[in-house]
Amino acid sequence: MNDTFKHQALRKRLVQEIKDKGIKDTAVLQGIEKIPRHLFMDSAFQKFAYEDSAFPIGDGQTISQPYTVAFQTTLLEVKKGDKVLEIGTGSGYQSAVLDAIGAKVFSVERHKKLHDKAAVMLKELNCSTKCFYGDGYKGLPTFAPFDRVIVTAAAPYIPTPLLEQLKPGGILVIPVGEGNTQIMKHIKKLPDNTYITKDYGNFSFVPMINTVDWQAKT
Repeated sequence: MNDTFKHQALRKRLVQEIKDKGIKDTAVLQGIEKIPRHLFMDSAFQKFAYEDSAFPIGDGQTISQPYTVAFQTTLLEVKKGDKVLEIGTGSGYQSAVLDAIGAKVFSVERHKKLHDKAAVMLKELNCSTKCFYGDGYKGLPTFAPFDRVIVTAAAPYIPTPLLEQLKPGGILVIPVGEGNTQIMKHIKKLPDNTYITKDYGNFSFVPMINTVDWQAKT
């Protein structure tokens, strides 16, 4: 695992850039600084790893912009020991950041190659993330309920199973919308199983594959 002093210095600079853009959560910033993002990227893009940009990782997917990772993680309001369901493992970078701040992560990916690659990398970094190959729209009912749910792909609607798998008091963070832009939504589940939803601006994610298309590939 090649994580040089230069990489570490570049992460410090990236963290300052993210902080300047408004991210103030100390635990989240420390998580970004700890995780070697370049290890989650294809070799052709590693020299750009500490730019605040998204990059391709194969299968039409991307590793998210670090600011977006930090923004979503901040909205989750994760406490150490929280059980977090992640929909869209992708490269595994978001999972690693969540693990770094003390979350117990259960992550679902619907691209088999990405699932396999991320699972290996997370294990090599000693992350405790449990990785699953499956349909993100269905969540992980066997392991529910969860304190937090994070979706890292554009959802055309809010999947009911993800709401059902939240504990009372739990939070779902999900980008919702079709096309090039989605609205980041923060949804809190109340003890009476009703929800409070807040919107947090526009973002751009690759789309979730719908259940029918995913089943056709498996």
